[in-house]
Amino acid sequence: MRPSLIVSLPALAFFALAPSPPVSAAPDAVWQQLAECESDGDWHADTGNGYYGGLQIWPPTWREAGGLRYADRPDRAPRRQQIAVAEEIRRKQGWGAWAACAREIGVLKP
Repeated sequence: MRPSLIVSLPALAFFALAPSPPVSAAPDAVWQQLAECESDGDWHADTGNGYYGGLQIWPPTWREAGGLRYADRPDRAPRRQQIAVAEEIRRKQGWGAWAACAREIGVLKP
C-alpha cells in the first residue's frame, strides 16, 4: 500500500502565494530587434501615437514599471534605462506587452 500525500490547507495557501521564479533578463540583441520592429530602432521616438521610445511604451505603463526614476517619458531616457523598465514590464506582463513585434521576432509564440 502506497502512503497517501495529505497536504494541509495552510500548506496549500503557502504554495499558492509563493512568488513565481524570477524571469531572466532578455539578451540585449532581443531588445534591439524589438526596437527595430517597434520604432525602426529609434530609442528617442515620439511619433505622436501616444507611445514613446524605442520600445513604444505607453506613459502609464512606464510610470507603473518605475520609469519615472529615469525620465518623465520613455523617449527621454537612454536606451539602457528603457530596457531596464521594459524588463519590469516583461516580468509583469510577459512578451504580450509587445505582442505583434514579439511574435514577429519569435519571442512570443502564436
